[in-house]
Amino acid sequence: MVEAAGEGVSLNHIAIESSDIKRLTKFYKEMFGFEEVETPNFGDNHFKIDDVPPSSSIVKDPSHVRTGQHLCFTISNFHSFLQTLKEKGIEISEINNNIKRVFFYDPDGNGLEVVSS
Repeated sequence: MVEAAGEGVSLNHIAIESSDIKRLTKFYKEMFGFEEVETPNFGDNHFKIDDVPPSSSIVKDPSHVRTGQHLCFTISNFHSFLQTLKEKGIEISEINNNIKRVFFYDPDGNGLEVVSS
């Protein structure tokens, strides 16, 4: 984990690929309570990835989430969040050690980890 060296430092963005941005936006809003913000105008430097594979071709086994390439969130209501994942039919891989955490994929196959605070 990396901690900010001082005040005024915050996460700017995380870039992930999507074959269906509306579906992915809905997922993050429902699962994490994220708010949708207006996309900035990046001008000529903005790029679009057109070769994102359809989600049906993505490996869905959460035990294969690449630990070196994933997003991780800390959640205070871990058990409730875990129940929500199960209710939505999202396959998970739980790690049973001294840290309560779970791995799973978003609809576009981006690896996610959620740990209990």
